[in-house]
Amino acid sequence: MTSRLARHTRIARLRSQRALVPDPEVARIRDEVAGSGLIEEIAPLVARRTGCPCKLPVEALLVGMSLASARNGGVVTFTAVTDLLFFSLSEPMREQLGLRRYPDHDRGFEAAYATVRRRLHSILEAIDPSPLPKNHRLARRHAEKLLAKADTGELARKRGLMIKLANLILAVSLRDAMALLEDRWDGSVCVDATAVGTYSKGLAADSPVTATDPDAAWYVRTTKHKDPLALDDLAPALQDKKGARLQKQAERIKKRLFGYDASLVIARDPSRNGVPLPDGSADPDVVPALVIAFSVDKPSHRPGHVAVEALQQIDDSLPRGYLAGDRAYNGQRPENFQLPIRAMGYEPVYDYARDQLGVQAGFAGAELVEGNWYCPSMPQELKEATKDLIAKKIDKQTWIDRVRARAAYLFMPKQRPDAEGHRRVMCPAEANRAQCPLKTYTLGRGIHLPLVDPAPSPAGSPPCCSQKTVTVPPEAAANLWQPLQYGSEAWQRVYFRLRNSVEGINGFAKDTLYERLEDAGTRRIRGIAAQTLLLAFQLAHANRRKLRAWADSIALHDDRPHRRPTRRRKTKPLGTWTPKGYVTQP
Repeated sequence: MTSRLARHTRIARLRSQRALVPDPEVARIRDEVAGSGLIEEIAPLVARRTGCPCKLPVEALLVGMSLASARNGGVVTFTAVTDLLFFSLSEPMREQLGLRRYPDHDRGFEAAYATVRRRLHSILEAIDPSPLPKNHRLARRHAEKLLAKADTGELARKRGLMIKLANLILAVSLRDAMALLEDRWDGSVCVDATAVGTYSKGLAADSPVTATDPDAAWYVRTTKHKDPLALDDLAPALQDKKGARLQKQAERIKKRLFGYDASLVIARDPSRNGVPLPDGSADPDVVPALVIAFSVDKPSHRPGHVAVEALQQIDDSLPRGYLAGDRAYNGQRPENFQLPIRAMGYEPVYDYARDQLGVQAGFAGAELVEGNWYCPSMPQELKEATKDLIAKKIDKQTWIDRVRARAAYLFMPKQRPDAEGHRRVMCPAEANRAQCPLKTYTLGRGIHLPLVDPAPSPAGSPPCCSQKTVTVPPEAAANLWQPLQYGSEAWQRVYFRLRNSVEGINGFAKDTLYERLEDAGTRRIRGIAAQTLLLAFQLAHANRRKLRAWADSIALHDDRPHRRPTRRRKTKPLGTWTPKGYVTQP
């Protein structure tokens, strides 16, 4: 039997194997923290006017959180932060960070851990946009009273601080990529909300008490929630043999998650396809899709507002291009999403639901058909092309041909929009795309241009037919308008590449081997402020990991790459997509 003395000796040997963090690694992270602007933002929020000074500097806490993130796949736990700061740094580095020495035993660790927790909670208290207490269940009627008494202006100020600090953490991961983005990115982004869990048990909506994380809510996904990259849910309503509409069956719940929605802004240049070079290495001119901003809120609570919050965090020096989003965004009120993003300089790119097809609005006689302004005399079969496809009145190839035929009736921009977003557009006859008897000088241009057949009207010709140009204000059909012709090859290239980048990032960051973004156990502090800050470290780690993988797949100086890029699946050519899939190739 092993003696007690021998056992203690062996255990002491195991404890002595704990390796110190190399000073160069700490110095590098310290430089990143110093250049992030986080210290200047946080220090005034937690400065003590009275009493003894805090034992843990803000810089040291941020360095510890960054070290924990880098060493644990983006996951920050504060036991790991405590161990790294107080028991894994060299003595000179600990002195530089202003850290106290604690004895290396249970009481010493608990004292150091208490110091870390106090500093963390002082930061969270300064940026928490919720007046509700965390970590215990509160009577709902009492929670409602707290919400009613809260100062909404002060809560909004704190929410702004929370989003700003989280995006400063994220921005650190983009420092080395920023020059590449400025040179090889056109400013296009995709916005999408992804559900992330919180470390709390969700309760029913009619529960008399709140959850221990009262800021979170339920995310529910049913079996009818299809891939947002295609209009699969545009199938006609079910009918019985007599043509009567059948009652919808209760939709089966596919996924339930108690937590938050993280609205991610993904940077991707849709003009570059990302196909590997002939030698199999990655193209150095195609920067991978990266998360450049984000915001957090309750699931499906205010998708438009939250997306705009995230977009406002993007540096003004970066360009603005197309902005793609799923159907949750073109269903928002224009003043909440569409008009703000256009004021920022983005041009929206949308897909449409069944009730958004065909003619949806009009202005000065022009008609909005699936996001674009067309001549009011465009043939009805072209206006109803997508509806006819969904109703199975036409096949996929016919739909493609009709969408291409719409281009002859499309209103064209006369000049760039002004500072207020007003656009001067001209009818297709003025744009030399068609011939119109209402404008006789456009006749006789050749049989290759279609002849418009305007219907007679006792009220006379609308302004778009009697004037050479009309000025369309930004609020005209703002929730559905987009600059690219729906279904065209240019629309397919932009929309699908941007939307695919979101799906790729979601799968990348939710990988159970790395950041595990969706897993509630990776963020074990409750409350929206804590969840947002910890999520920022995970997203930053995902960006760094993606940039490293991209750099490893490039053949530098004509040498072989360290690692081959991921094999790409064969895709269908642009122009063959339809709202129900792709045209089958012979």
